Amino acid sequence: MLLARRLFLVVAVAALLCAAAFVAGYALDDQPSARPSASGTGTVATTDPTPTPTASPTATPTGTPTATPTTDAPTPTSAPTPTRTPKPEPEPTLEPGPRLLGPGDQGDEVRDLQARLKQIYWFNADVTGVYGDITTTAVRGFQAKREIPVTGEVDRRTLDRLYSMTATPTDAELHNRGTLPHNGPGALDPRCRTGRVLCIDKTSSTLRWVVDGAVQQTLDVRFGASSTPTREGLFHVYLKDADHVSRLYGSSMPYSMFFSGGQAVHYSSDFATVGYAGASHGCVNVRDYDGLAHLFAQVREGDAVVVYRS
Repeated sequence: MLLARRLFLVVAVAALLCAAAFVAGYALDDQPSARPSASGTGTVATTDPTPTPTASPTATPTGTPTATPTTDAPTPTSAPTPTRTPKPEPEPTLEPGPRLLGPGDQGDEVRDLQARLKQIYWFNADVTGVYGDITTTAVRGFQAKREIPVTGEVDRRTLDRLYSMTATPTDAELHNRGTLPHNGPGALDPRCRTGRVLCIDKTSSTLRWVVDGAVQQTLDVRFGASSTPTREGLFHVYLKDADHVSRLYGSSMPYSMFFSGGQAVHYSSDFATVGYAGASHGCVNVRDYDGLAHLFAQVREGDAVVVYRS
């Protein structure tokens, strides 16, 4: 019995060994076989070519591709906020001061006012001491020229400015005796001493109406600018026109008395307004409207006109 078991074990082991050899041989048949090389030396292992896998087709994207921004592109910046310029503060409007003198007033203060205005050619009438329409107009013109609130009434600003431009009136100025010292006419030109003559003195800026050597009337006048001077010499009135209007300049020339070409003695509203700050285009300007109206009535065509410097 024991022998049979050992025999059985030997047979079993032999069977296992045969199976193992069979499996090993089968495995060796799966390996690449060796074959002689072309040079006869060694062997070259041969293998079945390994198939190269075919790449799967890549799907083509559809639609419009979205551009990817690059870092080189400038980064947009926000527009600067405009700086608001502050509006300038409006200049304060000058207000007139308390009234010191005005229409309806009378007395020495008004007389002094009129005389001072007359010194600078804003008041063209007799000094009366009565604050009427003529004085009001003169004050308004004086204020407007100097950018003082135009009221026609005198306040402290108006009076101070007037005082700075004038001298203390003399008794003669306050009572209409004689002419102002700085505007006093000089000696009569010899040509003015005979007959009826408009004697016009450029040095003193005066016109004197002279009959047979006697002065009948004196008026303040102004003349042409340097580019349009008033001619000097002996002339005669060749035309009178109380309502003349300049065809060249379109300006009114009341009580015109022509004596040389287009030059004439006539009333000038500009002379009455701005005084000697202005000039004519060659004519002899008069600023006393009533005084010139009186003279116009006296003068005849043919009367002499003498323009000279004393």
